Amino acid sequence: MWNAVAKNLIRTKVHQDYSHTLLLVQKGRSIFTKPPSSRNCWQHTAGAVQPFNMSTSIQKVEALDVNNFVRIHWEDGSKSLYPAVWLRDNCQCPDCFLRSAKARKLLLEDLDVNIGVKEVTLTDRQKVYITWPDKHTSEFEAEWLKKRCFSEQARAEMQEELFLPECKYWGSDLQLPNMSFEEVLQSDESACKWLSTLKKVGIVLLTGAATRQGELVKLGKRIGFLRLTFYGPTWQVEDKMDANNVAYTSGKLSFHTDYPVLQHPPGIQFLHCIKQAATGGESEVVDGFHVSNKLKEQNPQAFQILSSTLVDFTDVGIDYCDFAMQSKQRIIDVDYRGQVVRINYNNATRDTIFDISAEKVQPFYAALKEFVDLLNSPEHKFTYKMKPGQ
Repeated sequence: MWNAVAKNLIRTKVHQDYSHTLLLVQKGRSIFTKPPSSRNCWQHTAGAVQPFNMSTSIQKVEALDVNNFVRIHWEDGSKSLYPAVWLRDNCQCPDCFLRSAKARKLLLEDLDVNIGVKEVTLTDRQKVYITWPDKHTSEFEAEWLKKRCFSEQARAEMQEELFLPECKYWGSDLQLPNMSFEEVLQSDESACKWLSTLKKVGIVLLTGAATRQGELVKLGKRIGFLRLTFYGPTWQVEDKMDANNVAYTSGKLSFHTDYPVLQHPPGIQFLHCIKQAATGGESEVVDGFHVSNKLKEQNPQAFQILSSTLVDFTDVGIDYCDFAMQSKQRIIDVDYRGQVVRINYNNATRDTIFDISAEKVQPFYAALKEFVDLLNSPEHKFTYKMKPGQ
């Protein structure tokens, strides 16, 4: 609910954060930030949703007893149809709805799914009153009803307002968004812009942070909280003897997403450059959504394999705690419409155990190799070098 988040950020400082999908390589180590599986990020199409007429004065309201519907005639000439069962389920009275929590109190087991309307009346062209067969009454504001109209146009506009679906796909031509770290911390307007840009583009460079540990904690608390992992709330990426993660070695890593071994991988990852290497240290990012769509265009079969095959991931070691993790993920997650909503790929933690038939193994590798080749294509990846305090 990105618009709601943005509004709450400005009004009440209650915030959440989710990101567009991108792959990132930091100082030769690759990290991939992506949206949680419970949130979708959809492509912004050229045919943007046209504004739904929000005239909220009601001309007439009527009950259609045969089909258990209530029909509202609006003064602008449009009509809206509301199922009686939905109206009863969403009664806003104190017995059915807890306003302080904005949550439903009515139990579904107490709901008659075949309910009809006994009587419906209109007051001041702004309020609809319904009397139900059991004499319970419900009152609905015209604006509330208009916003929840079941027409395809109204539903599309509501979804756009809730989820900010616009995604800006990019390649090597990325214009890296740049904002002030301190402004994001101090200004609700800047924080709102940061989150909205992060949702749309997938990456934002914040500048001017202090070159000391603890800055990421401030950023996390600004919008919610940092998720604890088995590497701790935050951790230092540096070369280590007997490294328990390939990120703690000096070799280059391939593009990957962090933590596909978790059931719910991170939505956003913060990286803070405290000290940069004298040589090397470049970062590379690539838009995973964009590349997945490219793969779908040029090789639909490869896309189908990567979006349907469950791949085993594993991670075992000792850090913040002892851990032994195992999961199954599809490399490319798609929603019910076939649109890409998340990438799960970390070649280092892809398990040697592979739970598919032997005949399907080589086609899978061929599909994955084509995807990785696209990720590494010069036209798709953007390279930059972080400076201390970024």
